[in-house]
Amino acid sequence: MRRLRSTLLLILLLPLFAFAQAIPELAPQLGALIEKSSEGEQQFNRDRKACELVWEKMAERSYEELTAEEQRVFDSCDETYESYWAILGAGCSWYCGGGPDSVLSSSELKGKDTISYAAQNAADLSYATAWVEGVEGYGIGERLTYHFNPASPRITEIIVVNGYVKSDRAWRDNSRVKKLRVSVDRTPIAVLDLVDTKAEQHFKIGPLGNRDRDWKVLRTLPEWTLNFEILDVYKGDKFDDTAITEIYFDGIDVH
Repeated sequence: MRRLRSTLLLILLLPLFAFAQAIPELAPQLGALIEKSSEGEQQFNRDRKACELVWEKMAERSYEELTAEEQRVFDSCDETYESYWAILGAGCSWYCGGGPDSVLSSSELKGKDTISYAAQNAADLSYATAWVEGVEGYGIGERLTYHFNPASPRITEIIVVNGYVKSDRAWRDNSRVKKLRVSVDRTPIAVLDLVDTKAEQHFKIGPLGNRDRDWKVLRTLPEWTLNFEILDVYKGDKFDDTAITEIYFDGIDVH
């Protein structure tokens, strides 16, 4: 009887073992390298001011009437980015139709002066801010939870900006994530194997979200969540605090 019970228990547990082993580990495709600094922000603001002066002149004259220097400035201007720290410009993106309703964290480092390390920083589409976990040690097991309404467009790509990229020093001093487990609600679906770099890291996934796009159906469904749990880290030179500048998304169902 004892042997039969052991056999039955093993049969019941086998699907769970198979499921655990089936969770894929995903490697990123690296995107733009994020090189930010206070000096870069100052230069951006000077260039932006020059652009605004030329745009004012363009309201009264043609491009051909501009001086050679004014034409050079005009050609170099990018109207879509109003801020040096903006991750996305003013053009339409997946966020035109969606995005998380809120972001919560299991912990956050206490802020100081005007600097915050809150969970919302990992979803504000800015390179200037970061979520930093707030427990002792390197934050293994700490997590971010993104809440989506049922009508949010589906996600096919997760983009992670790892560490605290507002400056080279902040990035080196603080710890960065090495492995990040992704769950839809409470079901693990993947582990993201992050590279120790300031470059954007793109992971193809999904589609995640509600497949049925009928509003009458969507309005009856509950919200859903994406959870990101720290499994391992790259240790910082100075602090054990682990930082994530941004986790943002791309997908379908927008256009």
